[in-house]
Amino acid sequence: MRDPLPADLFDELCPSSLNPIRFGDKWTALVIRCLEDGPRRFSELRVPLSRVTPKVLTQSLRALERDGLVIRTVRPEAARHVEYELTGLGRSLLEPMAAACAWTAEHWDQLLDAREAHDAGTRLDRAG
Repeated sequence: MRDPLPADLFDELCPSSLNPIRFGDKWTALVIRCLEDGPRRFSELRVPLSRVTPKVLTQSLRALERDGLVIRTVRPEAARHVEYELTGLGRSLLEPMAAACAWTAEHWDQLLDAREAHDAGTRLDRAG
């Protein structure tokens, strides 16, 4: 049995919320991160991805499946059991995603300052 995904895997101070590098749609990187340790059911994904509506999560999973990054498997049990799992192609994104997350964590303060300055209508110097 797999360990459950922690509900706070993506808390509000998670660097992923500031990461300017996008992998697919807004939620793709988070879904991929949830699947990095093996297959998960939709209900398991909903725990750390509680900010994502079920409809949008379904759309993200379908897009990942269409792009060949995720495989959807229906298990033939009494109660229908569907799991989502990264393909080899999907797993190949884990390393670049880790690099993007490390970069974001390293530049966290600069990213926050830039967003605050932009929202306040001021400009930062070019050196950043």
